[in-house]
Formats: sequence, C-alpha cells, structure tokens
Amino acid sequence: MNLLVDTHVVIWYFSNSYELSKQAKEAINEGGNLVFVSATTSWEIAIKRGLGKLKAPNNFEEEMLRHRFDPLNITISHTLAVENLPFHHNDPFDRLLIAQAKMENLSLVTRDKNIMKYDVSTILA
Repeated sequence: MNLLVDTHVVIWYFSNSYELSKQAKEAINEGGNLVFVSATTSWEIAIKRGLGKLKAPNNFEEEMLRHRFDPLNITISHTLAVENLPFHHNDPFDRLLIAQAKMENLSLVTRDKNIMKYDVSTILA
C-alpha cells in the first residue's frame, strides 16, 4: 500500500507525537509501504510558519530523508482535478492532497473528517 500523509500527520510523525494513531504509525513504518509527502504539505507548512500559526521542524527536507519519505510533486493534472471534487472541504491544501491521492492511487493518512467524506482511500491518523 502506498501512502500520502496529511500535513498534521507528518508533523506528528516527525515529533513522535502521542496524537498519531497506532494504525497510522504501523502503516507508515511498514517497510513495504511507500510514504509520500506532497509539495502541498511543505507549501502549507512554509506559509503557516511564516505567519506564526504553526510550529514545525526547520529541517523539513532533512527529516523527510531521514524517515525515507518520498516527495510527491504537484502537477498541472493534480491542480485541474481539484475542480471536479465536491465541496465537502474548503481548504485548498487539503483539496489538492485529495486530488493527488485519488490520481496517484494513494491512501491518505489523516485525522480530518471532512477528507473522509471524499471517495478516496484513507487511514485514520
């Protein structure tokens, strides 16, 4: 199974937070699973850190490499797919993650209940 981790999940994972579910940790740690972090996530973190609304590691890329997470670039196809999603969620970052998960056949690891309303495979974080 290949995974795409939501922004809060990657932050929790990097900080070894108790908030991350056992199921999510096991899926991320499973050696046969590829774990992707979208460029959407680093973009969201950079914006929110710049505004002082989020505490996240300053060495995000190093942490990704250390944990063997794979980057997932944003494509034009990903952005155009957002248009066809129902409006269960207004957050543009999450909508792009949903489109990427659907198009790339990835299970989205999240705690966001609005994301779970979409026709996309999810793992509860």
